[in-house]
Amino acid sequence: MKKDIFINQTHKETRIAIHEDDILVELYVEKPENIRIVGNIYKGVVENVLPGMQAAFVDIGIGANAFLPFSEIEGESFLLDQDEDDDNKKSQSKQSNRGRSRGRDQRRDSRKSPAAKLKTSQEILVQVIKEPYMGKGARVTTNISLPGRFLVLVPNTDYVGISRKIYNNYERRRLRRSCHEMKPDGFGLIARTVTEGKDDETLGADLNNLMDSYKRMEKTVKNKPSPVLVHKDMETVSSLIRDLFTNDVQRVVTDNKGMHKQLNSYLKGAAPQLVDRLEFYKKKLPLFDAYNVQKAIDVSMSRKVNLKSGASIVIEQTEALVSIDVNSGKFIGRKNHEANAVKINLEAARAIGQQLRLRDLGGLIVIDFIDMYKEENKKKVYYELRRELRKDRAKVAVSYISDFGLLEMTRQRIRLSLLLSATEECPVCKGRGRILSKAAMTTRIEGWFRRFHSKKREFRLQLVVNPELAKFLRSGRKNVVRSIQWQHFIKVEIIADESKNMDEFRVISKKQGKDITDEY
Repeated sequence: MKKDIFINQTHKETRIAIHEDDILVELYVEKPENIRIVGNIYKGVVENVLPGMQAAFVDIGIGANAFLPFSEIEGESFLLDQDEDDDNKKSQSKQSNRGRSRGRDQRRDSRKSPAAKLKTSQEILVQVIKEPYMGKGARVTTNISLPGRFLVLVPNTDYVGISRKIYNNYERRRLRRSCHEMKPDGFGLIARTVTEGKDDETLGADLNNLMDSYKRMEKTVKNKPSPVLVHKDMETVSSLIRDLFTNDVQRVVTDNKGMHKQLNSYLKGAAPQLVDRLEFYKKKLPLFDAYNVQKAIDVSMSRKVNLKSGASIVIEQTEALVSIDVNSGKFIGRKNHEANAVKINLEAARAIGQQLRLRDLGGLIVIDFIDMYKEENKKKVYYELRRELRKDRAKVAVSYISDFGLLEMTRQRIRLSLLLSATEECPVCKGRGRILSKAAMTTRIEGWFRRFHSKKREFRLQLVVNPELAKFLRSGRKNVVRSIQWQHFIKVEIIADESKNMDEFRVISKKQGKDITDEY
């Protein structure tokens, strides 16, 4: 498979596009005001412990409190200021007061869990695993890890892990033996996919860099008050090069001299054999236009994605879930309905897998396929989607197609989806996608004048509205403005103002010379 990475940097944002066989499969957008924080490690303070929610909220100093589920707590090394003697005394006191019933035994077991050690104002060491999302705080874990180019250092553990993508058993045994030999006491090591074929000297150098980072982090933890950032992971571009620039990547192309210099310096130290695959783009035509990236981005911003057969899929992203509808559209089949449905659904399954990855959609996803009646056909579509999702680095779980033709799945959410990271909420519709109709606005305006007439006796007013709404108010057999004037004995002058939204109006008192809309 041919794999390319394109990096476009402007004054306002950096965009990283990943091509597989000349098809855009992943896109990352980073803005200065929305810097990536996944992988960062913080010394935080526990704000609330909520056993009912099986979670705690931690102040890490970046706005909304971070969310720490009890399931992300392991061991007790994350507690930075615990008093072991006091904890033992409390534990003994509680145990002496418990009975021998089974229910109380279960409560005793629950108190032994690491989460039971959490308390308000406790200092705690956490790592971000999910970006803040739509007003919600970041999701964090106490399972700290420091990723390097070849190895991942895991403090307070004692194990060695090998990437599942290394399939050669001899190589797995060699790497496991090497990692065991070089692993410091009290630390675990994970060999990443790119360690395949690397000698011990290369791995040792990477481990030394990770240990230096850990020592700097420890120093910050001891010397600085919480909440504070104690370890910052690489920015998006560098982290992607670290994680994705493997031997199967043919080239990395960037159009920014500073970025090219930065990546060149990083690769010389981390992977010198890949330096010659780094290219600087000098042509006048924009980089993303030259490699057809921009067209694919434009499609990914649309609700509707057209398929080659003439069918289409419609993707709706809401706060609760993502719904995807498969439509036959312009597809005209010559076979029976079942055969046509299978053909469209198979094509849609491949496109959906690509779009989920490209748009980075996460959470609950519901797909409405065209109805099929034969079980073998449902299985074909189900396994086709599974095959496409194997290319995705995010964790997914897929259920079988239901009797209603719906397939439910979940996809790991780590960062903001492409739609949320590359767009802003419409100030007019506030994300609804629709605004009040002209007729509804007319009713609202009439109601305002009724309220005004019941409380105030003033006869000269100005109504400021959008030009389109002004035209609507004056048109038709029943002139709305004329009706308001006759009904309430008020002289109303309509002023068309292009700066006003379609669902907005303002009323100006000519006598007082001010806006009185909000007073009535």
